[in-house]
Amino acid sequence: MTFRKFAFNNVIRNKRLYAAYFLASLFTVMVFFTFSIFASHPQLTGDDMNSYVSFGMNVAAGIIYVFSFFFVLYSMSSFLQSRKKEFGLLMMQGMSMKQIRSMVFLENMFIGFLATISGIGLGLVFAKGILLIAENVLIIKNRLPFYFPTQAILLTFGCFIVLFFLISLFVSYILRSRKLIDLIKGDKKSKGEPKANIFLTLLAIVLLGVGYSVALTVNGLGVIAAMVPVILVVIIGTYFLFTQLSVFIIRRLKKRKGFFWNKTNMILLSDLAFRMKDNARTFFLVAIISTVAFSAIGTLYGFQSYITAGMKQSSPYTMSYTQWDDKNDGHPAQIEEALQDIPMELEKEEMLLHYYQRMDDSEVLIVKASDYNRFARLSNGEILDIRDGEPVLANREAVIMGEDPNKDEANILKDALLELKDGTRIEPVEVVESNALPGGASYHIVSDRDFENLPAAVNQFNFYAWQEVNGKTIPLELSEAFFDEFPQSQIIIPSFLEYQINKAYGPILFVGLFIGVVFFVSAGSFLYFRLYSDVDEDKRKFQAITKIGLTEKELKKVINRQTLLLFFAPIVVALIHGAVALTALSHLFYYNLFKESAMVLSIFLVIQIIYFFIVRFYYTRQIKMTLR
Repeated sequence: MTFRKFAFNNVIRNKRLYAAYFLASLFTVMVFFTFSIFASHPQLTGDDMNSYVSFGMNVAAGIIYVFSFFFVLYSMSSFLQSRKKEFGLLMMQGMSMKQIRSMVFLENMFIGFLATISGIGLGLVFAKGILLIAENVLIIKNRLPFYFPTQAILLTFGCFIVLFFLISLFVSYILRSRKLIDLIKGDKKSKGEPKANIFLTLLAIVLLGVGYSVALTVNGLGVIAAMVPVILVVIIGTYFLFTQLSVFIIRRLKKRKGFFWNKTNMILLSDLAFRMKDNARTFFLVAIISTVAFSAIGTLYGFQSYITAGMKQSSPYTMSYTQWDDKNDGHPAQIEEALQDIPMELEKEEMLLHYYQRMDDSEVLIVKASDYNRFARLSNGEILDIRDGEPVLANREAVIMGEDPNKDEANILKDALLELKDGTRIEPVEVVESNALPGGASYHIVSDRDFENLPAAVNQFNFYAWQEVNGKTIPLELSEAFFDEFPQSQIIIPSFLEYQINKAYGPILFVGLFIGVVFFVSAGSFLYFRLYSDVDEDKRKFQAITKIGLTEKELKKVINRQTLLLFFAPIVVALIHGAVALTALSHLFYYNLFKESAMVLSIFLVIQIIYFFIVRFYYTRQIKMTLR
C-alpha cells in the first residue's frame, strides 16, 4: 500500500466525521460558483444598471471566500481533536511526525479537491433553476439564459484549490507544535467539574439585561447612537452566558436533589456540565454567527418592506399628476387619452391647489373641506366635518416619513395660526394623518366659508388623481412611457416606483440572503462537528451505563434531551438576539417589522429543526450500533 493510498483510506474510514466537512465545503463552493456565474453572465456585463449587480455578486463571492478560509480552518481543527488517539497509535507503530503531517495534508487536499469538483458540478446542475429565480428576485428586464460558465469554473476551481492548499499547509505546520503531544495522549481528560464565577455570572445577566433594555427603549436616531455600545455589551454578555451562567444554572439544578435524582436527569446533567464547559466557545461562536445571519437578512428584508410601504403611502392613488406651474402643459389630456386604451375602471378627481403665505413668510397649502373630502373619498380616507373657525392640520410627514405618530400634538400645532382677510386668527384644533393631497410636510383643511375669507393665494397649481376601482395597477410599459415623457417631479405612479425600488434593491437582498444562508449553514456545521467529535467517548459512556440497567427507551430519552440542548441552546440565544435587533430597527424607522422579523426567524428555526432531526437520527444510530 502506498502512502497516498493510506491517506485515501483514512478519509474513507472516517467518512462519518468528514461528511459534514465535505458537505459544508461543497455547499460553500457551490454558492461561490453561483455568484461567479452571475458576475460573469453576459446579460449583467453591459453598461446599464445591471453592471452594479455584477459588482455586487463579485463582492459577495469575496466575502464568502474569506469566510470559507476560517470555516475550513475550524473544521480541520475539529478533525484533529477527534483523531488524537489515532495519531498516537500511528506514532506508536513507527510513523514519524513528518509522515503524520504529510498524511493530514494529503487527506485535506483530497477532500478539498472532491468538494470543489462536486460543488462546481452541482452548481452547473442547478444553474438554470437559480437563474430563473434570479430573474424574478433581481427584476432584470432581460432574461438570464443558461450559458456554459468557463470563466466561473476556472475561477472557482483555482480559488478553492489554493484555499485548501493553504489550509493544508497551515494545519500541517500546527502539528509541529506541542499541541500534538496532548492529542497523542488519547482522549482528552477532564479538568474537573466546571465551576461558575458568581461575579461573571451576575455580569452576564447585567450585560444582557442592559443591552436588551437599551435596544428596546431607544427610538429614532438614538438607535444608531446606541448600536455599537449595545452590540459590544451583548457580545460580552453572550460569552459569559455560555461560559459562566449556563454552568451556574446546571450546578444549581444538580443541587436540587428531587430534580437531580429523578429518572435519567442525573445522567443528563452530569454529562451536560462537561459538555457546556468544552463547547462554550463553540456555542458563543455559533450564537454570534447566527445572530449576524438573522439580523442581516431581517434588516435587508425589513428595509425593503419599509421603503416600498413608504412609497405606497406617498400617494394613495393609482396615479396622480401635479402641474407645478400656472401654464397648461397639455399633459393631463395626454394621460387621459393614453388611459382610455387600457382595460381599467378609473375614477378621476381634480382641483386647484392654493398656497398661501404664512405669518413666518413660508408657503402653506390650504384646502377647503369640500375639496378635501372629494379626494378623501377617492382614496378611501376619512371624511372630515370641518366647522367654521376650527381648521384641521393634515400631517403628511407622519404618514410618508414614518414619523412618530405619538409626537406631541401641541408642538405640531404651534405656529400653525391662520389669518383671515378681516385679521381674525384661527388656530387648528387637531392634527390628522393624511396623504390625500400633495404639498410639503403638512397642509391645512378649513371650512368652505373660512376658505372664502382667506387672503389672495400666492401660488396655484392643478392636481389630478386617478383611482382604479378594482385595485389594478398601470401597466409597466405605459408607466415607463409616462415617466419618459413627463417630468418625474410631477407624476406619481406608486406601482411603478415600487417596481423601480425592487429592481434596484433586488440584488442587495439576493446577495444578503445567500451570504446569510452560508453563515447559518456554517454555524450548524460547527454544532455537528462538536457533537460528532465526542461520539466515540459517548459510545463508551452509554455502553457502560447500559450494562448497569439503562433501558433503550431511557437511552433514547437522554440522547434526545442532550442533543436538543446542545443544538438549540446557541440557536435560541441567536433568535432572541435577532428579535431584539430587528425590534430596535423598527424603532429606528417607527415602522412595525413584526411580520418581516417573524417570517425570517421562523424560516431559520424550521431549517434548524429539520437539520436537528437529521443529525439526531444518525447520531442515535451510531450510539445504538455500539450497544448491540
